Amino acid sequence: MHLNATYTSFVALGDSFTEGMSDALPDGRYRGWADVLAGRLAARTPGFRYANLAVRGKLMGQILDEQVHLASAMSADLVTLVGGLNDTLRPKCDMGRVKGQLEEAVERLAPSCGQLVLMRSPGRNGPVLERFRPRMEELFAHIDGLARRHGALVVDLYGATALSDQRMWAVDRLHLTSEGHRRVAEAVWQTLGLEAGDDWRLPLPAAALPGWAARRAADVRFAREHLLPWIGRRLTGRSSGDGRPPKRPELLPYDEYGALREELGEDRARQHGHGHAPR
Repeated sequence: MHLNATYTSFVALGDSFTEGMSDALPDGRYRGWADVLAGRLAARTPGFRYANLAVRGKLMGQILDEQVHLASAMSADLVTLVGGLNDTLRPKCDMGRVKGQLEEAVERLAPSCGQLVLMRSPGRNGPVLERFRPRMEELFAHIDGLARRHGALVVDLYGATALSDQRMWAVDRLHLTSEGHRRVAEAVWQTLGLEAGDDWRLPLPAAALPGWAARRAADVRFAREHLLPWIGRRLTGRSSGDGRPPKRPELLPYDEYGALREELGEDRARQHGHGHAPR
C-alpha cells in the first residue's frame, strides 16, 4: 500500500487508548482517535468498512491472543496496532516477553493487511512517566525495528511536546481528552500521506498554572476516583476490561453500527457486541 492511497477498510487493535477513553460522547459512549480517523476515511470512500477490536486494560499477550487472529482474517486495507504500554506500567514486567508478543503480532498482521501502522504512544509529563520511561523507550525502539523489517508505518506521538501537555490528559491522567484524540487521528492521517487538516504538533496556548489548593484538590480526586481503584485491580488480578466485548467486533460499513443502535436500542446493541456505554 502506498502513501496517499485509498483505503476501503480499517481495523484497529489495542487497549483503552484505541478504544477511545476518555473521549466521551453525549450519550456516554467513547469515541476516540480510531473512530475519528475512520469517519474521515469513510468520507473519502463509499462503502468504507471499520472494526475496532480494542478493549481497555488489555496487555500485549491478550491483544495477541484475542484480537490478532480476528484482524488477520479480516484482511483490511489498513490495520493499526497499539499495545504493550499497559505491560510497561506494571511493577513487574518481562520486557523480553512483551517484545516477543508484539513481534509475533506484527509478523501475523503485516502479510494479511494492506498497510500496518504502529505507534510510539504519547506520555503525560509527570513523575509516573519518568519512573517507567526506560521501559517505554525500550518498547518504542523495538517498534521502530519491527516497522523497518515489516514495512509498517510508525506514528511518533511520544516525541510530540503538545501531547505531553497535562491539559491534553483527562482527570485519570492515563487517557487523552477529546482534543488529544483528535490530534492523534490527525497524526495518523498525515502519516498515511493524506492532506493535512492542521498542525497536530502545535502546542496549546500558554496558560496560568492552577494554584496550590487547586492542584492538591485535583490530586485528591485523582487518588480517590482513579489511583486507588487501579491499585485494587492490580492487587486482585482484575482488569477494567474483564468481560467487555470490543465496541466494533465486525468489519462492517462505517455507519452500520449507528443504524443497529437505532434499530435495536443501546442495551440490545451492547448484547450484540455493537457498542457499549462506559462503566
